[in-house]
Amino acid sequence: MIYNNVLELIGGTPLIKLNRLVKGFSGKYYAKCEAFNPGHSNKDRIALHIIKEAEDKGLLKPDSTIVETTSGNTGFSLAMVSLVRGYKCILAVSSKSSKDKINMLKSMGAKVYVCPANVLSDDPRSYYQVAKRISKETKNSFYVNQYFNDLNTRAHYLSTGPEIWNQTEGKLTHLVGCCGTGGTLTGSGKFLKEQNTNIKIIGVDAYGSVLKKYHETGEFDENEIYPNRIEGLGKNLIPSATDFSVIDSFIKVTDEKSAHMARKIAKNEGMFVGYTSGAAMQAVAQLNNQGMFDDKSNVVVILPDHGSRYMSKIYNDEWMNNQGFNKNDEEIVHQIEYI
Repeated sequence: MIYNNVLELIGGTPLIKLNRLVKGFSGKYYAKCEAFNPGHSNKDRIALHIIKEAEDKGLLKPDSTIVETTSGNTGFSLAMVSLVRGYKCILAVSSKSSKDKINMLKSMGAKVYVCPANVLSDDPRSYYQVAKRISKETKNSFYVNQYFNDLNTRAHYLSTGPEIWNQTEGKLTHLVGCCGTGGTLTGSGKFLKEQNTNIKIIGVDAYGSVLKKYHETGEFDENEIYPNRIEGLGKNLIPSATDFSVIDSFIKVTDEKSAHMARKIAKNEGMFVGYTSGAAMQAVAQLNNQGMFDDKSNVVVILPDHGSRYMSKIYNDEWMNNQGFNKNDEEIVHQIEYI
C-alpha cells in the first residue's frame, strides 16, 4: 500500500500482550503501543485532529504559525503535521524536556523556546505563559492550548478508545494511563465507559503533582507542588482537557521506579519505550501488588512514546547515577568493558 504522506499513518497502533514482565501477576496485560505512530507518540492523534479542525473552521491560512506549550511529544507531533501541511511552528518547551526531544523538535523545523520547569503556571517565565505571549505577538498564529482544548480529549474519544475496544473485542476490564493533559486517558476512557460502565479507568500521577488530590477532594493544593523528573506526567494546574468524571481512581508513582520500569520493559518485552511509559507500567505493578486485579482481569496500559527521546536521560547510566537512581539496582547498572 502507498500512502500519500506520513500523516496517513497516524492511529491504528498495535495492542501487544505483555509476557515476561507480568509473570506472576493476576490477569492478562496488554500494551497499547503509541510509539508506532509516525511521530512516535500518542500526541500525533491530537496534533492532526486539532489542526484539521482549525482548517475546517478557517482558522488557519497558508502563512499561519502553530504555537504551543509542550514537554516535547505534542511539540514534535505539531511540528511534523505543520511541516506536511505547510505551516510554521513555534514551541515553548519545559527545561525538564530531554535534549533529545529538543533536538528532535528543531530537526522538524520548529522554533523552540526553552522555559524554566520549576516555576508556577502563572509565572511569566513558564512555558504556558511564554506560549500565550508568543501567540499574541505572532501574526496569523494559532495557539493549540492542549491543556484547555476539548479537541485534545475528543481526538482520543474518536480514535484511541474505539481501537482499544475493538482490539480487545470489548473484553478489557481496566485501562491504565498517565495524566498530563489527561486527554488520552479520559478521551479513551469516556468512549470505553459508554460501551461498558464496569470498565475501570485508572489515572497515573506524579509526586509533586496536584491531579490525584484534586480528583479525590476537588481541592487545588499548591502545597502538593514540587519538582519531578518525569516529562509530561502530572501537573501544577488543572487541565480542562482532563474529564475527571471518567477516572475511577488515581495512583502515584516515583521518578526512580518509573525510570527503572521503562528499562525493564525494554529488557523483558523488547519494547523500547519512554519515561512516561515506565510510569504507566510501574502503576500497573503497584496496582497488582495492591490486589486491584484478579484472574479475570484484562488490563490495557497505554505506553505513550518511544525510548529514543530519552537517550540522554533514563537510558543513560551517567544520568541515572547522577539522579541517585542506580544505587540499589544491580540489574540496571552495567559497566562497559574495553579490550
